[in-house]
Amino acid sequence: MIAISEVFSASLTALRRNKTRSMLTALGIIIGVAAVIAAFAVGAGANKSIDEQISSFGSNFIMVFPDRPGRSTTGVTRYLTYDDAQAIEKEVSGVDAVAPMINLSATLVYENTNWSSSVVGSTKEYSYVQEWNIESGRDINASDVRQGAKVAVIGKTVVDKLFGGENPVGKAIRINKIPFTVVGVFEAKGLSAMGSDQDDFILVPLTSAQRRLVRWKTAGRIGNIYIKGVSMEALSYIQNETEALLRERHKIKPSDADDFAVRNVSQMLEARRKTTTIMSMLLGSIAFISLVVGGIGIMNIMLVSVTERTREIGIRMAVGATERDIRMQFLIEAVVLSMIGGTIGIMLGVAAGYALSSFTSAPPVFTLMSIVLAFVFSAMVGVGFGYYPAYKASLLNPIDALKYE
Repeated sequence: MIAISEVFSASLTALRRNKTRSMLTALGIIIGVAAVIAAFAVGAGANKSIDEQISSFGSNFIMVFPDRPGRSTTGVTRYLTYDDAQAIEKEVSGVDAVAPMINLSATLVYENTNWSSSVVGSTKEYSYVQEWNIESGRDINASDVRQGAKVAVIGKTVVDKLFGGENPVGKAIRINKIPFTVVGVFEAKGLSAMGSDQDDFILVPLTSAQRRLVRWKTAGRIGNIYIKGVSMEALSYIQNETEALLRERHKIKPSDADDFAVRNVSQMLEARRKTTTIMSMLLGSIAFISLVVGGIGIMNIMLVSVTERTREIGIRMAVGATERDIRMQFLIEAVVLSMIGGTIGIMLGVAAGYALSSFTSAPPVFTLMSIVLAFVFSAMVGVGFGYYPAYKASLLNPIDALKYE
């Protein structure tokens, strides 16, 4: 029996002798492994992006929007009111907190510095529903809302743009020329999964926004309502009950469409996650087929190689090589080809993952497990599809092989 090192050396020599054919044989494995890694990296990146979006929106979260001009089926545009928000909080079971809101853009001025930012008018529940923490100072409270106090809590970006290194708490700023006192600063959250700056906003009491910043004619009008449920499981019930309550409050007939919209953010993003997962599985299946096709290519080339090297096999058997040695040599050749293809495929897969992610808003996520599995699978392809040619070579009769031309 010939030593395994000699068999391995003979296998590598045979592969080096036919470099072009060897690389073409490995091409199917290269493409398959690259496709597997790129597909799962892009899919994992998309799922991570969705998780970050869910986190940035807040958990157990529902949004209620009013009717928009041009969408009303009755010809009359209806708005949500503060009383609607209070009714939801009191009458809908499973609600943890409700935050009525007004959103607008405004120019902020401190001394000689100005900055355009988003302003949110809401109640003390806003920070809880949206999961904002106070870094310094305090949050707005129920007394601020009752009195329509001209106070504000600002995000870190606003602090940086208006105050630089100065402590903003206690300082007066102007919002659309109306003076407000900064009473607190939110902890930084950074960019959202969509790339927007979550810290570039300012929170004021809802009544202050109604009376001083928007001055809408409809009494108690608000922009939208954010609802936090006691659990994820309660959201569907809360959504249904909220829709029924608002239809009753707005006196909507059974045959008429809603003059509002209720959106379960988690459900929306979870639907996107499922779509992304299905696409990843589809791409992974295509990549798996590519690996199988690559394996068939290896088997075909190895069968051709057995035919071309029949005389060589006869000589090796004549000088003492056993069936096991011949089988091992061709099997090693197939496995080495697959592993070379797997290694190159991994590198191309990483490059392809970054290239594909340039068309999406989510960077790819490469895991060690996916890379190791792709490499191991490429080796298994070599074993699986290389065994038959190796077995066929080991069955050759030495005398017939020596006579082969």
